[in-house]
Parts: sequence; C-alpha cells; structure tokens
Amino acid sequence: MEPASLPTTYAQGARKWLITITVITCAIMELIDTSIVNVAVRQIAGNLGATIEETAWVITSYAISNIIIIPLTGFLSNFFGRRVYFTASVILFTIASLLCGASTSIGMLVFWRFVQGIGGGALLATAQTVLVETFPPEEINKANGIFGAGIVMGPTLGPVLGGYLTDNFSWEWIFYVNVPIGIVATWLSWRYIGGQRQRTGSRVDYWGIVWLVVGIGALQLVLEEGERKDWFESPMIVATSILAVLGLLAFVVRELRTPEPVVDIRLLARRNVWVGALLNIAFGIAIYCSVFLYPVFVQGFLGWNATRTGLLILPSSFLTGMLMGLNATLIQKGVSPKWLVVLGFSAVIGYEVITYFLATPTSGEWDWFWPQMIRGFGFGFIFVPVAGLMLSGLRGNELAQASGLSNMLRLLGGAVGIAGINTFVNRREAVHRHELLQNVSAYDAEANERYYGLVQAFEAKGYGAHQASQMATQAIDGTVSLQSAIISYAEGFFLIGLICAVLLPLVALARISKEPMADMGAVH
Repeated sequence: MEPASLPTTYAQGARKWLITITVITCAIMELIDTSIVNVAVRQIAGNLGATIEETAWVITSYAISNIIIIPLTGFLSNFFGRRVYFTASVILFTIASLLCGASTSIGMLVFWRFVQGIGGGALLATAQTVLVETFPPEEINKANGIFGAGIVMGPTLGPVLGGYLTDNFSWEWIFYVNVPIGIVATWLSWRYIGGQRQRTGSRVDYWGIVWLVVGIGALQLVLEEGERKDWFESPMIVATSILAVLGLLAFVVRELRTPEPVVDIRLLARRNVWVGALLNIAFGIAIYCSVFLYPVFVQGFLGWNATRTGLLILPSSFLTGMLMGLNATLIQKGVSPKWLVVLGFSAVIGYEVITYFLATPTSGEWDWFWPQMIRGFGFGFIFVPVAGLMLSGLRGNELAQASGLSNMLRLLGGAVGIAGINTFVNRREAVHRHELLQNVSAYDAEANERYYGLVQAFEAKGYGAHQASQMATQAIDGTVSLQSAIISYAEGFFLIGLICAVLLPLVALARISKEPMADMGAVH
C-alpha cells in the first residue's frame, strides 16, 4: 500500500497545542522582525557610524531574503522533511539574531539580517502548513484563524517592542530578544513537529531557484530603494528593474515547462487560487500600508512616541485574533466564506475612509481608537475565508505550494503597496504645497493678516523687525508644509480603501466547494 493511502493520525491533546504555540510563536517572531528595526534606525546609524541610507539596508536586506525564500518553502520542506526544515530555520533565525546584535559594522549587520530573513521567511510560510497538518480537516478554519491572528499581530507588535527595547535598553536587544525564544522553539520543534522527507522526483529545479532569486530579489530591491533614489531617474533602479523583469519572465517560462517545478505556478490557473491570490495581495496592501501610514502620521504630526502609538492599536489586534476563531465556527455552520470576505473588506474600506476625514493635527487617542477597532474587526473577517477559498480543493503538495504562494503574494502586496503609497504621498504633498502657496501672497487679505499678526507677536517677544519678519515667513512656510503633508497622508489612507474596493468584487468569481478541506495527510 502506498504511504499516501494510509490513514492520517492528527496530533491530539497537549501535543496539538504545543505544536500550535511553537509555530505561531515563530511566525509572530518573524513578523515582528519585519518592523521592529524601523524605530531604531537612527540609533543603529549613530552607534555603527553609518548614514541613514546605509542603515536602511538593514530593513531592505531582511525584506529581500524574506520574499525570496517564502515561495521556495513548499519545495524545501518536502525535500528535507517538515520537522528538519522548520527546526533548521528556527536555528538559523536564532543564530542570525544573535549575530545581528553582536554586529560591529553596518556591513556585518546587513549581512546577518539577510541570513535572518532566510530563516524567518521559512518559518512564516512553513508555520501555516504545519498547522494545517496538525488539525483535522473539519478544524482547518480554526487552524487558519490561529495563524491569521499571528499574521495581523506581528507587524503591529514590532514598532511597540522595538521602541520599548531601544528606549529602555539598546538597539542590540531588538535582536537579542529572539535568542531565548528561539532556543525553546528549537527544542519544541524537533520534539513535536512531524513530517518526513518526501522527494517527489529525482530532479531539483535549480534553474527555477536561480531565476526566482534573481527576479524576486531584484523586484524587492526596486520597491525598497526606488523612492529614496527617485525611481527611474536612477540608473541603478532602471538596471535593477530590467533585471527583475527578465528574471521573472525566465522564472515563469521555466516553471511552466519543467515537469517538477520548484514553485508550481500552474496552480494559478485554478479559479479559486488566482482569486485568492489577488485578495491576498489586497489584504497585504491593507494591513502593511495601514501599519506604515498610521505610525508615521501620529508620530510625525501628533507627536506620539512609539509605545503610545503601538498601545492604541493593540486592542484592535486582539479583536482580530478573537474574530478569526469566530470565522471558523461560522464557516462550519454553513455561512458562505464569500460573505465573510465582503464583510471584512467593507469594514477595512470604512476604516480607510473614516481615517481620510479623521487625519487632522488636532485628533487625539479616542478619535483614533474606534476607527482602529473597525480596522481590527475587518481584518478578523478576511484571512480565514480567503485562505479557505484559495486552498479549497487542493491536496497534498499542492497545499504546501499554494500556502507558500499565498504568503509570498501577501508580503509582495505589502511591499508594492508601501512603495506605491510612499511615492503617492510624497508627490501629492508637493502638489498640495504648490496649491496652498498660491493662497499665500501679498494679495491675499487673510494671509497678510496672519503674517503681520505673527510679526507683531515675535516683536512683542523682543525680536527685531527684520528677524521677526523672517520668523513669521518661516512659520507660515512650516504651516503650509504641515497642512500639505497631512492632506497627502489622508489621501494615502483613502487610496488604500479604493484599492480594496476595486479588488473586492473578485470574490464573486470564487467557487464554494461542497467538500471538506483536503486532508493534509498526503503531504507526510
């Protein structure tokens, strides 16, 4: 009898929940590290004697290695075996974290962050597959809900934890904090995670791996560095873009022609898979762009610190986690995943529109709290039904491949979204500044009144007439810059909602399978 036909034994009792805690902790740890460094860039630059631009590569290198390794995890975890691959990834991530903290130069730190991203990306993509293997088919939505809670909480916790560790200890601790967790996770992974080595063929698709690394790596580099280098005004960005296009084209051609592809992109020919892929991209844009715009706005324009920023959105993240568990129950009771997706994205769109009107220099915590709860509510009804739609009808190795694609596209959606939103905000800021300056002239009564009022105020403080005039001009210029930036960020929130609204109707094309979720036992 073939192994695939043997009955599958799922984890029970304490073992089941130890596996769950282990893989979710590892996934959250990896996602925290995608954003934990953002708040410590200036401290790292000062300590290692690097420029801000050089230090930005600490973030870029991690993102590049993440996005490269994730689509390969389905192949690698089958090739080496789930337990070996997951445990080795935990070890790699932990050692790299230790060496990141011990780095004495910016080059050394960038290198070990790249290595850390290889281990971390593998943890993220493999964690979902391990959970799906651990829970029986009737509880598959519960597994996806648990994983989805980690997906949402990770990026949220990163800036909070990073700000606290940097403010109260030193930047090295944003890496050292992973070490004790990684040691425990290594033991738990080796002890409890199953999954034997499964070589599906005798050939390894080395060229597929090469073209994937070239194409995705170059694309991620363009997205990370494009805005800083003024996009296609930079010869480096032009050359890297060409490399990305050629690499991705070669990768697609290779994967379609080889009988044993490293990433089975043929799965995208299935309706539910490509619909789920596009909805995952929209979800990535929504979650990562929101996490990008919100802290920049409240810290840059409202003067909040990192801890205050993060604490405000923690309740909404916990709400998301609780609702993902409810999703599983609703789907089991026959509620269509399509309606849950519509409900979730509608709430997210509502949050973005409300924030468009909310983004003012006078808004406070309670002005932001309830919209964040709406956002958390929306995210709680997206991940589980989208994952269910995308994975429905898939079996065996197809599930691992689709899971890797899903995670890659969600992160890629976030990367493309952040690059696009950042460019949009900066360019709209220049447009609004030009428009506002047209109203600041000697011929505008209100502008004149404001100007002379400021001059008199500065003169009353003891400044001379010439200095008071210069200070009044600078104050007005600063007000114009602030207002144009605020308007631009508000439009950024609105654009996120618009993108989700455009992609949401695709859910109508998905087909609801009457069969239970495929048994992952075939993967063992």
